[in-house]
Amino acid sequence: MELNIEENNITASEQRYEELNKLIADPEIMRDQQLYKKYTQEHATLMPLVNNMRRLRDVEAELKENTELLHETDEADFRDLIRTEIADLEAEKEKLDREILLAIQPKDPNDDKNVIVEIRAGAGGDEAGLFAAELFRMYTAYAENRSWTTEIIDSHETGIGGFKEIVFMIEGKGAFSRLKYESGVHRVQRVPVTESGGRIHTSTVTVAVLPEAEDVDIEIDPTDLQIDTYRASGAGGQHVNVTSSAIRITHVPTGTVVTCQDQRSQHKNRDKAMKHLRTKLLDLKQGEQADAIASERRSQVGTGDRSERIRTYNYPQGRVTDHRIGLTLYQLDAILMGDIDEIIEALVTAEHEEAMREA
Repeated sequence: MELNIEENNITASEQRYEELNKLIADPEIMRDQQLYKKYTQEHATLMPLVNNMRRLRDVEAELKENTELLHETDEADFRDLIRTEIADLEAEKEKLDREILLAIQPKDPNDDKNVIVEIRAGAGGDEAGLFAAELFRMYTAYAENRSWTTEIIDSHETGIGGFKEIVFMIEGKGAFSRLKYESGVHRVQRVPVTESGGRIHTSTVTVAVLPEAEDVDIEIDPTDLQIDTYRASGAGGQHVNVTSSAIRITHVPTGTVVTCQDQRSQHKNRDKAMKHLRTKLLDLKQGEQADAIASERRSQVGTGDRSERIRTYNYPQGRVTDHRIGLTLYQLDAILMGDIDEIIEALVTAEHEEAMREA
């Protein structure tokens, strides 16, 4: 798509950039560290856009000049040279158009947030629970590779090393921007450890990735909450609390229930459960808003629909396929070790291309 760099939204960006240049050079602003930080961050965000805009103007001017020269000269060698330069400039212009368009696209306000991830075993019994544990290890390894921190909120084990359900938080800048594409049904095809006949079974695991809600994102009336305490339990009788430290919170108006028994302290479990509840209520609210704008939801690569089958992990062939974009990689072992950036980058690119087609 070709851009007109005189459009108001781009011109306003350039004007704001020049204004910020003056503001961050102002000694009064420099003395206010909080304000100075805010302006320098905005300046750094706008800089690539403004540089691309200015380069686009230069490229368009060079294209015009070369086109005029092409019509004015009869020398064959010189015309060939001009045509080569025009082709290079047109390719650069197309690239700049694309980058500028992406830069002025509205950003997802949740992209920089931490996430709460919910993994639940679906069809497949114990085998689904075992794969839920493998997905948990995949995401924690990915988080570790990016220097993010992981903390378990709640879990229910199967007793053979799997999880019926595990809920955990990943804290790190941009966590939601990378992991939001993971929401949906993950399907595994493999021969279970307990299967003596060697038959391949198909099991499913559901993943939900929710942006962490802050206090300002959603208000909760304390009178709407029913809070229960109970004794936590652990796998195989290990780490069983003798006091009622586990917490169950029910948000009565919506029927939303969260639990937390990971910490020995009732106070810490309550704090974690409230964080989880706030996040789920925000997700519910945003889901209702997205449903009201169906066309926008359809334009996204990942709709966040928990019933959407998004990926298949085939063990016999060492293959992972993302069904949304038709991407197949024969890197199963590496992916399960947390090397999922290639998949995520492909999903990001596909979403950007879709956004440009609709712009």
